[in-house]
Order: sequence, then C-alpha cells, then structure tokens
Amino acid sequence: MLPETDFDVAVIGAGVSGAVIARTLSRYDLSIALLEKEADVSFGTSKGNSGIIHGGFHHAGSYLKTRLEIAGSRMFDNLQKELDFPFKRCGILVIALREEELRHLHHLFSQGQENGAEDLELCSRERTLSLEPKLHPDVLGGLFVPAGGIIEPYRFVFSLVESAVKNGVTLVKKFHVRSAVSSGGHFVIQAEDGRNLRVTYVINAAGLYADEVSALFGAEEYSIRPRKGEYYVLDKSTRACPGRIIFPVPSGVSKGMLVVPTVEGTVLIGPSAEEVREKDDLATSGDQLQRIIDSARNIVPGISESDVIAAFAGLRPSLEDEDFYIAPSEKVPRFIQVAGIQSPGLTASPAIGEYVKDIFEAMLKAEGGTLKEKDDYDPFIDKVPRLRDLSAGEAAELIKRNPAYGNLVCRCEQVSEAEVLEAVRRGHDTLDGIKYYTRCTMGRCQGGFCTYHILKILKRETGLEYGEMTKRGAESPLLLGEL
Repeated sequence: MLPETDFDVAVIGAGVSGAVIARTLSRYDLSIALLEKEADVSFGTSKGNSGIIHGGFHHAGSYLKTRLEIAGSRMFDNLQKELDFPFKRCGILVIALREEELRHLHHLFSQGQENGAEDLELCSRERTLSLEPKLHPDVLGGLFVPAGGIIEPYRFVFSLVESAVKNGVTLVKKFHVRSAVSSGGHFVIQAEDGRNLRVTYVINAAGLYADEVSALFGAEEYSIRPRKGEYYVLDKSTRACPGRIIFPVPSGVSKGMLVVPTVEGTVLIGPSAEEVREKDDLATSGDQLQRIIDSARNIVPGISESDVIAAFAGLRPSLEDEDFYIAPSEKVPRFIQVAGIQSPGLTASPAIGEYVKDIFEAMLKAEGGTLKEKDDYDPFIDKVPRLRDLSAGEAAELIKRNPAYGNLVCRCEQVSEAEVLEAVRRGHDTLDGIKYYTRCTMGRCQGGFCTYHILKILKRETGLEYGEMTKRGAESPLLLGEL
C-alpha cells in the first residue's frame, strides 16, 4: 500500500531524467511521487551507458539536446559536492586516423565553439600522442576537450533519488503503470498490481516506454525506437587503460566505438549501434565482441581479449528526429513529455531538471498558481565512506569506529560489509541494487567470491529467504533452497 494516494505531481520513471526532475522539484512546496516499474531505480536505460560527461561538440546548436548538454555539463562539479557520486573531468580526445577525418575534426571544433563549448583544442599528431601515449601510432591529429568527464551513472541516479526522498519525494518502486483516467482536474493512475494514486500533474520520463505511457494518458502519439549498444569491460589491471576518453570521428548514427577509462578504474570499450525491435533485448554476442575489440584496437593497440571481464548491453530510446522531446502535451492538460533522452542525456540531465521545472512553473502560473521554495531544502546527502578510497591509516581509524569496515565482502573492488549494510539499509534489496550502490560483483571474479556473503547479509538484515532473493526483481530469482 502507498503511504498516501494524493499528490501534486507524479514523475513516471526513475532513471536519470525522472530522478533529476524529482530532485529539482523537491526544492519546492509540492507533494511528489516518483514512480518506477522496476525493483530499484536506474535499472532501465540509465544503468547501461558509457558514463561520459560530453563536451558539447558532437551536435549542432539547433538541437535542444545540445543546449541542455552544454548547460548540464557545467552543473556537475557542484552536484558532485552535494551528492557524493564518482566523477572526474579527465578530458575527451577525438582522434583522426585518416586525412578525411582530420577535416571532420575541424568541423567538430568549429561546431563546438559555436555551441559555447569551452577550451577546445585542435591538436597536431605530436600533441595528441603527448596527451595520450597509448594511442595507435598512425594517429594524425586530435580534438582535445578538457571539460569532458566520466561518471558512475547508477550511483548518480541513486544519489539524486536519495536527495529527492530526503526532501519529501515519495519513491514508489514496482509501480508499473497500467491505466490512467482523467477526472475532475486530476489523473487517477493505476498500477498492474492494483495500487492507485491520484495526481494533478504528470511528467512522463519513462525512457524506452515513454511512448506507451503517453498513449495510456491519451497524449501525443510517437514511437520510441530502441537502439542497442553492446559494451565490454576490461579489468583494472589492463595495460591499455588510457588517461582520456578516446572517441573516433563519429558516424551518422553513432559517436563511434569508444575507449573509456571509467571513474572506478576499469576500461569500457564500445558501444555498437544496432536498431532492435524489442525494448528488452539486452543480449550480447561473440561476433559483436570481436568487432568491438578490433575497432578499439584501431584506437588503442594494447587492448586484449584476455582483459575482458564482463559484457553488457544498453538500449537508447531514440526518436525519429534524434532530438529530445521535452514539452507540455498539446493534447492533455497538466501532462509534460520528457522523451527521446538518449546520448547526451546523462550529461544534459541536470539542465533537463531545470528545463522541466520551468515548463511546470509556466503551467502553474497559467492557472494562477506559483512555485514556493521550501525553507528547509537540503541539497546534501550523507557521505558513505568507501574503504577503497582511504589510506591505510584512515581505514584503520574507521575500522576502530565501525568494525564492519574490517570485514571485506568484495575482494576485487575492496568493498566492506559496512558498505553493503548501508546499501541494504537505504532500500537496495536486490543483488543488482547492491552491486550498483557498492560495486560488489563488478571486479575480475564477477561475484564469484562476494555473492555468497551478500546473500547472507541480505537474509540477516531483511528477513528474506534465499528463494525470495532476486538479481533485479521478481522475474530474476537467484536460487532455490538454502545455501
């Protein structure tokens, strides 16, 4: 049951767009429900991407997504101080391996300057190799974008939602919207399990399913086209880890095959770009692996198959015109569309929150209302110490205060029992939820050591039986019987 059933605003979808919108609106005197159909937040599009803060040069300034990308990128340094998520501005290098690609670098440079991107630098071959010595020796030049960065996207979403909830937002998980009826100036929204809530305003940030949600409300008809990207993760010990995010010159449908030094030390290579029909097609393939490896080696020759520790796929919710669709519905009053948020959606997300807030405020004003800021809004969340970030002395002091930090649950990623406990106590009760919060199971052994210990902690802390535990929700049971 819901603790209450009447809200001013319902945000549908707790990926990065929905999470940042909910947090932005939590500054104001509103009752807000954040609805997520999965067992935890960030389990959809937001978990499966490159984790890049882009540089504002890939697309023309006429696109809404470009303007929001530039604005959003500038907001991350302050957000990191408030929300304590892994983030680093390591810079982006777009490299040219052929003469015609050099000409395209000049186009990207000019386009970035026109967009307002800062500190772009066209680089000679020598300058490019000095910025990244692990590049292929045939490189002819590059475009350096120092403001580019890397982020852990799921931790960012978790932090946004935690902040939103701290400031009064009601998070409702496993709420799969089945129907919506407009009545008396309100919407009555029903979930598949029969739960209902009544709201005055709806913000549709449902990612891959935004078109289906729009149809349920009788709003605009459009089609989300899933585009699959497969990625491969290289171990932290790889000698092929670059110091910058490496882009090739982009194609018409993709930014190309990237080599990304993740913020936590692994290396990401990919993605592919394949139009698929099913919105749950997350399969990976050996053929794509080889293609990705071969393409990545053209950029960084030291990449080796032996360093691959994991594969995954993400789906991008693209629209036909490739731009974001963020606007009040022209068919249904008090309904806001936030759809087609593919790359650079993660980068743009903080600005998306402000953009949607402005649309919402205009709606209120048209009806004689106003947005009132809360006196007690607190943008900060409590920082959780991470064992892997501490010196030996700092770790020893922390273990004295909390002995659970002395019990190592995940050896590959140096995650303590105290961090797993914190994840569970903050509502993450699936294996993937704990994984994304702590990085357990993300190392070389891919959970071979730590999964057993996590399940023991889950049983002790939640009372769940082993047969009730799941990887990512009801349709993904982990095991049957007892350990």
